[in-house]
Amino acid sequence: MKLEALTSNTDDIIGRCPDIDGQQEIMGIVSDSRKVKEGYLFVAVKGEAADGHDYIKQALRQGAAAVVIEDPAYCREGVPWLLAGSSRKVLGELLQAFLDDPSLKMRVIGVTGTNGKTTVTNMIAHILEANGKKVGLMGTIHNRIGQKVLPGSLTTPDCPELAGLFSEMAESGMDYVVMEVSSHALAQNRVAGVEFDLGVFTNLTQDHLDFHGTMEEYLAQKSRLFSGLDPMGKKSDKKMAILNRDDPVCDELSDLCRVPFITYGLDPRSMVRAEDIRLSSQGIQYELTYLRKSFPVRMQLHGQFNVYNSLAAITVALVEGIPAETIQQALENMKPVPGRFQRVEVDAPFSVFVDYSHTPDSLKNCIITAREFCMGRIITVFGAGGHRDRTKRPLMGGIAARLSDICIITSDNPRDERPEDIIDDIMQGVRDDKVKAAVFREPDRHQAIGMAIGMALPADVILICGKGHEDYQIIGAEKHHFDDREEAEAFIRSKLSKVQIKE
Repeated sequence: MKLEALTSNTDDIIGRCPDIDGQQEIMGIVSDSRKVKEGYLFVAVKGEAADGHDYIKQALRQGAAAVVIEDPAYCREGVPWLLAGSSRKVLGELLQAFLDDPSLKMRVIGVTGTNGKTTVTNMIAHILEANGKKVGLMGTIHNRIGQKVLPGSLTTPDCPELAGLFSEMAESGMDYVVMEVSSHALAQNRVAGVEFDLGVFTNLTQDHLDFHGTMEEYLAQKSRLFSGLDPMGKKSDKKMAILNRDDPVCDELSDLCRVPFITYGLDPRSMVRAEDIRLSSQGIQYELTYLRKSFPVRMQLHGQFNVYNSLAAITVALVEGIPAETIQQALENMKPVPGRFQRVEVDAPFSVFVDYSHTPDSLKNCIITAREFCMGRIITVFGAGGHRDRTKRPLMGGIAARLSDICIITSDNPRDERPEDIIDDIMQGVRDDKVKAAVFREPDRHQAIGMAIGMALPADVILICGKGHEDYQIIGAEKHHFDDREEAEAFIRSKLSKVQIKE
């Protein structure tokens, strides 16, 4: 592809070396200088650990046809440069263009928000597939092309991986791409060059302040998904925003939309809403109301937060013209998403659930959901990730200690922070008069899970929170195999076998 044609797909190229005529044939695009080959375009990106501008000479020695830079100091003689306002944004746009704009060949649904992204995207994919559509899925747990599962390391892949996934999905004949869109991805322009058709907002609660600094900045990055929905895009398909009416920032997001929006929630003003909600140990039931129509919804999932998740997914399905009967059947048959209030399936007189909740709001929702059907005590095991938003740690400690009967504070992914220091931060939130739980400290997560199961009585509910689907623990710079579900199952079987021996 000629450089001139390639760069016509971005308006973020703000200058170029006089020696570049645009007729160079570009054979590939990379941001890693080690991957440069003859005729490649090298995009110099400033990262947290390294600055791509420092590797321009290496890229040219390896045959780069030209380099994209965002630092004017590198506009030097002998360097075939293009100056970008944002190298990351240009990287995304050029990669998508180089691969023949695969997002234009499918309906693209982006879901953003603090909590619920994984469940909502899986629900949407499940309903679409029940309606006979081929779906590509990108998210926290994994990436999937139809039934082909691919591992993923980020909630939203970086630009090269994202462009490759879109290309493979288009070539595989996917009708839809349903993807989680994180605030980090929006801030870092990872989805640049992707034309979204629907944007879905779940909620906004405290998280990632280590990265964004303030809630205002966090919201500003989330909102880019909705302000970016383009009614004059390259696709002729309808564009729409789908917003949680019950979240305080709904009006702010709707004001940013250049496309029509539809709201969901429990608020009577919601265009799609749930009424007559019944929550039980068996699951969720409610009446779905929209456009003076209604139909019953039944799910095997638990908790009011899954009422909201399902409302978001149903709204997408209705916008896409999927029949009510298909939606009903798909949700009734849907199993819990791995690590999202997932029961550990061992026949015991108490219940154990594993959940990904790692924010104050999601931890609160998890415990409240268990309280809806718990006939005994709630025992909560949780920690907080190292080198992540420290301000949420005491908030989580206070929530767990006020809402649980027993609280065991342990490690999550400590990384290179001392687990004891993280626990100290969490404990700051449990020193008030409203704390009712018995609180224990156990830095070893294996021992903490064993402690919880060891003290469980009939009818108790144990919640193991923070890691959900993850099958590893990050200690220092190393990943060690660790799966909360496996740990819990082993301890339960050991406890039950000891009881049988005594009998």
